[in-house]
Amino acid sequence: MRSLRLARNHSKSEHERLVYEGWILYDTGHREEALAKAEESISIQRSFEAYFLKAYALADSALDPESSKYVIQLLEEALRCPSDGLRKGQALNNLGSVYVDCDKLDLAADCYTHQGLARVYHLKNQRKGAYDEMTKLIEKARNNQSAFEKRSEYCDREMAQSDLGMATLLDPLRTYPYRYRAAVLMDDHKETEAIEELSKALAFKPDLQLLHLRAAFCDSMGKSAEAIRDCEAALSLDPNHTDTIDLYNKAREPQP
Repeated sequence: MRSLRLARNHSKSEHERLVYEGWILYDTGHREEALAKAEESISIQRSFEAYFLKAYALADSALDPESSKYVIQLLEEALRCPSDGLRKGQALNNLGSVYVDCDKLDLAADCYTHQGLARVYHLKNQRKGAYDEMTKLIEKARNNQSAFEKRSEYCDREMAQSDLGMATLLDPLRTYPYRYRAAVLMDDHKETEAIEELSKALAFKPDLQLLHLRAAFCDSMGKSAEAIRDCEAALSLDPNHTDTIDLYNKAREPQP
């Protein structure tokens, strides 16, 4: 926010200043006012930044088919305006997401690079294509732990375990691999090992999903006291988490 205000204060033109004001309004929850700033900026001068702001703000809601078409038009207008490659790449990614939501997967594929293409292949039930795209990203990326994590969604269980092991090796503080390994261990009826895997992650991050999952595992093993403890910890993070409330009430029921 501070950087946006500084950029606004040092704007070289009125249309540029309006765009920064629009982002400040959007980031503070004033979506309609942000849209008005974008439209005012466009009325002065067509620019990538103004069209992108307007498309971004409009897309931040449930889009009906007509609204989706309009967002697509705005992003296409943005891409016709001068800008740097990074910003245009972001606009293309957003355009691909709208196409996916509209079930226009072939058009989405034209917008995306590797991770987005992998998502399109996955939606088309082409898992090998998705896996191959993530492999290309892993080979190119400098910090590729998230790519290993994502690729694990597009392969069989043994290969997924290998990818998630590599993700943990590269970044031991990512929690998803621990959750996945714990679920696999539970499927293999290795309950104690599953709980130990979740406990490793909870040792460095008190996470709602991790606590809920460990509570559910404990409850399934008849360890009501441990389940209640984890439910209470999870509810201290989110008192309205429905699944945890239901599990908490179940764990507190008298045992027959």
